[in-house]
Amino acid sequence: MVCGGFTCSKNALCSLNVVYMLVGLLLIGVAAWGKGYGLVSSIHIIGGVIAVGVFLLLISIVGLIGAIHHHQVMLFFYMVILFIVFLFQFGVSCSCLAMNRGQQEALLNSTWRILENKTKNDLETQLNCCGLLNVTGSRVQFEQDLQSCPALCTKNSGSCLACGEMMLNHATEALKILGGVGLFFSFTEILGVWLAVRYRNQKDPRANPSAFL
Repeated sequence: MVCGGFTCSKNALCSLNVVYMLVGLLLIGVAAWGKGYGLVSSIHIIGGVIAVGVFLLLISIVGLIGAIHHHQVMLFFYMVILFIVFLFQFGVSCSCLAMNRGQQEALLNSTWRILENKTKNDLETQLNCCGLLNVTGSRVQFEQDLQSCPALCTKNSGSCLACGEMMLNHATEALKILGGVGLFFSFTEILGVWLAVRYRNQKDPRANPSAFL
């Protein structure tokens, strides 16, 4: 059977979904590891990462079962959901790659405001910094964060760098990596959609030997 036939499409789709299953399990494992070692204490962050991992795991299971049994309905829902995920992930990845410093600051400000105090304290302790940004418009909030900051720099030197400044120093590189990885996986998703459409429209020669005669 040449590549591009029924068996090749089936094996390629199964292999792709096995990779998605491994990625989903990896996300769940990393979230559990981070929670277990106290790296992240926010239940919202942990829950979000686990939810993404579980969602990816369920979608890959649907695709794998649909590919093994050549199930038309499961393959249809699989390719529709995967295409929606592709559109969302492609847009987010392009946004990450195109984001400038001003937009990064606005995103950090909005994220910092909705973080729990426990999560802020964990970040400040691990990064040895205090507050978000010591700039005009955020200075009052920075002074308030400095008073309750648990970082060692407040005890040793009395002056601490702002966490936002430390994050922004590496934000551009991190966003490029995040956008590049997301863009790469988005193209694997559109590959999955194409394989599902192709495989769904092919006939199983074992179920109907005369189909190709």
